[in-house]
Amino acid sequence: MIEGGFNPRNILPRPPILVERKGKRRILHHAPEAAKGGERTILGGLKTKKLDVTVTIPAVGPVLAVSLKGTNNAFRNLTNRMEEAAGDCTNIHMAYPALVYGFWHVLRANEEDYPTEGGNLRLKDGTYDRQDVAILRGGRPLEAVERYSEALRRLSGRNDLREPPSTYEACSLTLVKCRGGRDETAVYSEFPPSEAELDFNEFFSKLYASYDRRFIYHAPALKSRTRRENWDPESPLLVDTVLGSEDFGEMAPRTT
Repeated sequence: MIEGGFNPRNILPRPPILVERKGKRRILHHAPEAAKGGERTILGGLKTKKLDVTVTIPAVGPVLAVSLKGTNNAFRNLTNRMEEAAGDCTNIHMAYPALVYGFWHVLRANEEDYPTEGGNLRLKDGTYDRQDVAILRGGRPLEAVERYSEALRRLSGRNDLREPPSTYEACSLTLVKCRGGRDETAVYSEFPPSEAELDFNEFFSKLYASYDRRFIYHAPALKSRTRRENWDPESPLLVDTVLGSEDFGEMAPRTT
């Protein structure tokens, strides 16, 4: 919400934030009482679908959504996730071809090189069987993980609402090391490579760019409703609660 410049009242789950308007200023305040959980159910071409995060603009409809998945083990079954991802995207875009839709999948980077005990790979917080390995000895990802990465790459990059509904505007695949406590949790940076299309650091930027092209530049008559907000960097939420105003410049939406 902060980075994207979308009004919190249009987002579900709703962030614990209120917007105060003073002239052209949009001031953000932390407001726990405003928060609302849940998923939004929207119409699909084949069936209704609950979406993890949705931006809906009154009189326009759902304009941006993100589907989040997490997998801890059984990575050889990722073939099923490929089919689900393609079907889910097609179902949503059949009903809402203009919707900017992103898919982000996080895998637990269980490593074969981790010390073993009794035939299992032992973690500080539990065990996983060898069939649940994602990163083979030497750092190479499991072949099933590589195939899944290639499938997501091919499912990504939908630029125009007239393009096939079976692709997302953006996809991301992130592997996370979870060997022990929070201090030992980190993104596995070797795969996918940072310059790859699935890099999570570029995921939201791609969604915002698609949104701006579709709902602002190609539809200027809707601009007064769809334009993303620029929040006041001196907002109490940004200065006192989340991050300092000197850090906010990199997050501010760049729209006109």
